[in-house]
Amino acid sequence: MASEIPTGKFRLAVGLTLTTVFALAILVGLGSWQLKRLAWKEDLLARVAALQAAPPQALNTALAKGQKADFIRVEVNCPGLARAPFLELFSVRETGAGVRLISACRISSPSADSILIDRGFVSDTVTRRPGVDSADRTPFHLIGVLRIPDRATFVTPPNEVAANHWYSRNVPAMASALGVRRPAPLFLMAETSTNPDWKVLTPAPLPSEISNRHLEYALTWFGLAAALAGVYVAVLWKKARG
Repeated sequence: MASEIPTGKFRLAVGLTLTTVFALAILVGLGSWQLKRLAWKEDLLARVAALQAAPPQALNTALAKGQKADFIRVEVNCPGLARAPFLELFSVRETGAGVRLISACRISSPSADSILIDRGFVSDTVTRRPGVDSADRTPFHLIGVLRIPDRATFVTPPNEVAANHWYSRNVPAMASALGVRRPAPLFLMAETSTNPDWKVLTPAPLPSEISNRHLEYALTWFGLAAALAGVYVAVLWKKARG
C-alpha cells in the first residue's frame, strides 16, 4: 500500500508537467513572435520617418526594385490627372468614413503602361466630386509614396464594380475599370494635391498612425508564462509538503 501513493502522485505530476510545458511553449512562442514583430515595426517606422525628408526618386527607378519599392517617395508626370476618371474606394480615417479617389496615370516603363494613383480622401459628408474630362492633358507633376496594396480579408466586402463601390485595392480589376491593361503592382499615394482648388480632397500618402505595441504584447505573453511557471512550482511544492 505504501508504494501506491507515490505512484499516483507521480502520474499526477507527469500530467501536470506535460500540460504546463505545452502551455509555456505556446506563451513563450507568442512572446518571441511579438519581439520579431517589434523589430519589423521599428524598421518600418524608421523607413517612414526617413522618407518624410527624402528627395523623390524617378518612378521607373523605384518600380525596378519590385516589392522593395514599398514606402519609397517618387515623382512622375501625369498629364490630366486633376480631371482624370476615378474610382471610389471606401476608407476610414480619424475624421470618419469616406472614400479615396483612385485614378490611372499613363507611364512608360518596361513592366507597366500605367500606375494607379490614390489622389486622397474625401469625407462621406461631401457629395460633390471633381470634374472629369478624359481628353484633358494639362501637365501635372506628382510627388507621392509607393505602397504595396493591402490584401482583402474574409471580412472585406466584395467590390461592386458596376456601382463604383470599391472596398479592396484589387489592382487588375481597378485598372480594367479605368481602361488600362498593364498596371504596376503598387499604388502611388499622392502627396501633391491633385485638386488644390478643392480642399476637401485631402492627400494622405502615409497612415495617420502606425501602432507599435509589440513590446507591450511580448511582455504580456512572457508575464503569463512566468505566472504559469510560478503556479506550477507552487502546486508541486504544496504536494511535496502534503
